[in-house]
Amino acid sequence: MTDARPETRLQIRIIPVTPLQQNCSLIWDTQTKHAVLVDPGGDVDTLIGALEHFGLTLKEMWLTHGHLDHAGAAHQLRERLGVPVIGPHKDDQFWLDQIESSAVKYGLTGLQNVTPDRYLEDGDELELEGVKFGVVHTPGHTPGHVVIHNTDAKIAFVGDVLFQGSIGRTDFPRSNHDDLISSITDKLWPLGDDMQFVPGHGPTSTFGQERRSNPFVADVFTGYGGGDKVEASTYDQRTAKRHT
Repeated sequence: MTDARPETRLQIRIIPVTPLQQNCSLIWDTQTKHAVLVDPGGDVDTLIGALEHFGLTLKEMWLTHGHLDHAGAAHQLRERLGVPVIGPHKDDQFWLDQIESSAVKYGLTGLQNVTPDRYLEDGDELELEGVKFGVVHTPGHTPGHVVIHNTDAKIAFVGDVLFQGSIGRTDFPRSNHDDLISSITDKLWPLGDDMQFVPGHGPTSTFGQERRSNPFVADVFTGYGGGDKVEASTYDQRTAKRHT
C-alpha cells in the first residue's frame, strides 16, 4: 500500500517482512527522496530492493519495540547502509539482546541482536525532512514499547500495542495487561479518533473505529470518555486474532 498523507510530502509503503508478516513501514519525502524505515524486522534484501525501486536514500531506522520480527534486520541494515537505529525505549534492550536466540525458536535466520544508537523517551520527537513525529511510551506488550505518530498527517505506527479488532499479547516476560490497556486509553486515544494506525501485523484501522468495536478496548468496556461500562464478551475476546 502506498499512501500520500494529507498536507505533507510523505509517502508510505507497508512491506510485510519475515514469515510472521510484520508490517515494516517505509516512509519517504517525495521531494528529497530521503526515507526512514519503521520496524525493519527482517528480509534485508527486500527492504534494500524497495529503497532502490523508489530511488530512496535511507536516513534512519525507528523501532517501536525489541521483538525479533520488528528489529531483526536493523543491525545488518546499519552495517550495510551506515544509518542509525533509533528506539525503542531502553527498557526493551533485553529483547534486543535476544533476537538471535528468539530467532532459533521460531526457525528464522539472518536476524541479529542490536543496540540502538539512541533510545526513545515519552515526549521525544523524530524528524524526517522537517516533518516531526511524536513519541509516546506505551508499555504493556513490552516494557519499552513506543508509538510514533504524526498529528498533521494523522498517522501512527503502533507496533504490537493495538490491532484492528485486537490488542497485543501480554504473556511475554515483563508484559503487563493493565499497563497495555492504560497505554492505549491514556496515550493513544487522546491523539484523536481520525488517527489512522499501522499495526505490527494485519490491516490498518483508526483509533475511532477501535474505540467503537474492539472487543478489548472499546469505550463500552473501558469506560473511556465517561460512559457506562459493560462486561466484555469472553467469547469475542477469545476468538479475536492475537498477534506475536
